[in-house]
Parts: sequence; C-alpha cells; structure tokens
Amino acid sequence: MQLTTFALLLLIPLLIWRIYSRVKRLFVRQESLLWKHVLGATLFPLLLLTSAISLLPDVFALSCLAAGALGGAWLGVFALKKTRLENLGRRFFFKPYDRFGIVLCLLFAARVLQIGVEIYIARQSEVPQPISQEMVLHDPLSVVPFGLLMAYLAAFSIGMLRWRRAQPALPEVE
Repeated sequence: MQLTTFALLLLIPLLIWRIYSRVKRLFVRQESLLWKHVLGATLFPLLLLTSAISLLPDVFALSCLAAGALGGAWLGVFALKKTRLENLGRRFFFKPYDRFGIVLCLLFAARVLQIGVEIYIARQSEVPQPISQEMVLHDPLSVVPFGLLMAYLAAFSIGMLRWRRAQPALPEVE
C-alpha cells in the first residue's frame, strides 16, 4: 500500500465528519427570507430540468433521475410538514426538519467522494482506465442522489414560499 493511498484512507472519515458538521449548521432556526425561497424555487427545478434534458438519450438514467426527483419531492413535502414555523411581527422564522436534509446532503457528498476515489484508483493502477464525464453523469449512483437532493430542496423552497405568502404581516413586537 502506497503512502498516498494510506493517507487517503485516513482522511476520508475526517472529511465525512467535516461535511456532516458543516451541513448540520444549516438546519438550525433561521430567518425566512423571501428572496432565498424564490431563488430555491426557481434554481433547483431549473437544474433538474437541464439535467433531464441532458439525459434524454439515456432512458434508464432519465428514469433514475425521475425516480430520485419523485422521492426527493415527497421527502421535501414531508419535511415541510415537520418544520417549525413562526412569525414575530414582520419577521418570519423556521427550523427545518433536519433528518432528511442532512441524510440527502451526505448521500450526495458521499457520491462526490466516491467519484474522487474512483478517479484516484484509476490513476494509480498499472493500466489506467479513463473515466469519462458521461460515465459519471449517466450512472444511476450519480443521478439518483442528485435528483433526490434537488427535488427535496425545490419542494421545500416552494412550500416555504407558499407559507410566507399565506402569512399576514403582524405588527412589530417590541
């Protein structure tokens, strides 16, 4: 075993822990800003749509993306029901349900790490095998976590936008 391979094996658990600790900080009580919800409600479906268009020739990858998106949207709606929502005067706050969000972010990060390890292993072997962008992007292990995460964030953003628009503005709390 080479020294770089050993170092990689030691660094992967530390990297996973660092990603988890950073993602966990996103799921705390925070102020609901309308522009963030509008951005999420437009950007994430747009990313899903462009991904689906790029996968049109590959029916299996497209169906995996659709299945991931369907599951992610369902998890987003379920997480929105468990989200704590409150308004204090003209300010709105929410505490997202963290279990699904953290798991989906870590699942996507794990796939990115797996791609990195596969590229490293392919370069270290005696007969290097090229890994093309199409091989990675059309792999069900790549499109399912991507579809899950993008649809989850899109459904959550759309739900938060609907909640914000349904709330009447209350007088300022002193």
